[in-house]
Amino acid sequence: MSDTLMVIIGIFLAVILMFIFPLMSISERNDDMAQTIVQKEIQGFVDKVAVAGKIRSADYQAFVGAINATSGAPYEVTLEVQHFDDNFQSKVAAVSGDLVGENERYSTYTEEIVNKMNTNANGEYILKKGDNVVVTARSTSQTMAQTLRTAFYRIAGKGTAQVTGSASAMVINNGRNGK
Repeated sequence: MSDTLMVIIGIFLAVILMFIFPLMSISERNDDMAQTIVQKEIQGFVDKVAVAGKIRSADYQAFVGAINATSGAPYEVTLEVQHFDDNFQSKVAAVSGDLVGENERYSTYTEEIVNKMNTNANGEYILKKGDNVVVTARSTSQTMAQTLRTAFYRIAGKGTAQVTGSASAMVINNGRNGK
């Protein structure tokens, strides 16, 4: 009886070592590649927006399509534009023309940006020099690696990480003047 139990335990351990761990390793490499691709796509999109000074609807749709194609999992994309208002409390002296006030930033988020692109005739959201663009993408479903990690690490209390990426850049051209 004892020998049979040892054989069963040995077979179980062999299956884990021969199949499960290599599967985890391959799926984690796939997640790493997806992470790299998503980060590259986000950085490319942010750089394009910063140089052009505008967010084009076609570019945004191509960007979302590219990151959704990385692992077959859908991504939640968050856009934030931190508008630079260089003199929000402006007071103009009649003679000197001096401006008094502090610099201020206010943010516009994904829903408003997308709505403005959709209602604008040429599908653009215009930015001005000095605005910041922040883009974040987060996988909304679990990959195979995350599922396996959850199954094996639940006992140890370790959580799962999702494929995410984030990038930001300061706009260097006014949207009306940019290409």
